[in-house]
Amino acid sequence: MRVMVIVKATTNSEAGEMPSQEFIAEMGAFNQKLIAAGVMLDGGGLKASKNGARVALEGPQPSVTHGPFGQLGELASGFWMWKVASLDEAIGWAKQCPTSPVGPLQLEIRPLFEMEDFG
Repeated sequence: MRVMVIVKATTNSEAGEMPSQEFIAEMGAFNQKLIAAGVMLDGGGLKASKNGARVALEGPQPSVTHGPFGQLGELASGFWMWKVASLDEAIGWAKQCPTSPVGPLQLEIRPLFEMEDFG
């Protein structure tokens, strides 16, 4: 199964602060471990929400709202796409993620729909 692992935004990521070189190296080592195990399909970091926009497709005219957006718990600062055997395996990998020295790191794991889910 494929899952998206969403890295939740923090006050620091929304302020546009870059992580320390030490944390970047730790995360790089973790990513290499995921790649070596055949788990990691893709991943990346997202710029602060002030650099983005939301497009609402309601009615005849789409509306656009430019960032920043509120509610840290609802924002993402990065993601991974993993291929795992189960949600439990994904949770096991997530538990091995390096911890941030500047605050708590929260990951959300969401399974993707596969073609067989549709019939």
